[in-house]
Amino acid sequence: MKSIFLFLLSLTAIAFLLSACSGNKKEDSGSHADQQHDAVEGIVPEASEPQFDVPEDFQQQLGNVFASYMALKDAFVASDSEKARSEASSTSLAVGKVNMKLLKGPAHNDWMGYLTPINNSLKQIEESSDLETQRESFSTLSDNLYKSIKAFGLGGKEAFYEFCPMAFDNAGGYWLSDSEQIRNPYFGDKMLNCGMVKERLQ
Repeated sequence: MKSIFLFLLSLTAIAFLLSACSGNKKEDSGSHADQQHDAVEGIVPEASEPQFDVPEDFQQQLGNVFASYMALKDAFVASDSEKARSEASSTSLAVGKVNMKLLKGPAHNDWMGYLTPINNSLKQIEESSDLETQRESFSTLSDNLYKSIKAFGLGGKEAFYEFCPMAFDNAGGYWLSDSEQIRNPYFGDKMLNCGMVKERLQ
């Protein structure tokens, strides 16, 4: 009797995991009911316009940061702590090459507000060898890089803001990608396709 109960309990847990992360492959992204930016099932949202009109040079530099961030994200997809440390260092170098003097007024102030948590998150990833601690810092990094890209744009390049509802004990976690295909940096191959596209940026 006890073994039957445990079997049923296991089936229930598996069903829950499948329902929470079902339909997360590229062809399904955007199909979840809580997709805030997508009114049509199965369609990725149209790209939103940047909040500020900024020089193309700045967008190019931010695009270089995003490219380095993508390599960092892939290290987390691979659950490779040492690779994450290395890529965080490379991303820090890219951030250091962003010329804040290209921005004026409110745009400059906003960038300065994002810059500190971006640098702090990268430093925390570099200094830690614990994968889950690194992933928490990556989440903060992702949030602030998302705000930066949303504010300033990537000069026509696309970025996808993606979400996994099960990350961090079901609190949920966001990340950025250069593709709408879900490759989850918070679980790696344990739940590689768990997530959904929330927003499209350029």
